[in-house]
Amino acid sequence: MRALPVRVDAVLVQALIAAALSFAHLHDLASAAGQDGWKAWAYPVSVDLLMVAAWRRLRSGEAKAAGWCWFLVALVASLGANVATAGLLDLDDVPAWLSIVVAGWPAVAFLGGTLLAHGAPKTSRAMADTEPASTATDTAPQPPAAEVAPPVAVAELSSVEVGSAPPSSAPAPPTPVPPALVALARKVADEHHARTGTPIDTSTLRARLGVPMPLAEAIATQLT
Repeated sequence: MRALPVRVDAVLVQALIAAALSFAHLHDLASAAGQDGWKAWAYPVSVDLLMVAAWRRLRSGEAKAAGWCWFLVALVASLGANVATAGLLDLDDVPAWLSIVVAGWPAVAFLGGTLLAHGAPKTSRAMADTEPASTATDTAPQPPAAEVAPPVAVAELSSVEVGSAPPSSAPAPPTPVPPALVALARKVADEHHARTGTPIDTSTLRARLGVPMPLAEAIATQLT
């Protein structure tokens, strides 16, 4: 069997070294603050997990304010431990306030992890807010649609009743208009006058009835 080539990623190696050093510094600080045994090892795990959870929330693009807040909290805890163990702090005589901060860290980490893990995304909250409104709209009774005379029937009447046009040399006889079409046109004209306050013009009458312009002019003549 041929051995698979092993590729070393310099960035990954650097990340592992930095994580190991930060892990050791957090452990040393927690141990100096009175957290001995397994508890001292749990502190760096808690800080790193909170940072990872905050980073995942930032990558998801939802609740960025909360993600940045808890990411900075975890970063300050990790960076503070690295600086404190660099010789600036006597680990044999830790101040009381630092012991209080280390002892209170589990509650802070638990709160941050819970909020990051169970925070509702914005999309689900928006859908929950709009669902009752859409339900109310669907169940509300709809007003009856206004009855509009189909223009197809009018067009069929005009095509049946109107004959072919006479030659251009002879004067065109008046276009015959069926009584049913006149009654329909009068109804349309009355509705237009009641709605606008002005008599209906020939172009509007032709558009409402769906008939040719000569037939609309003949209808308008009979309406007057």
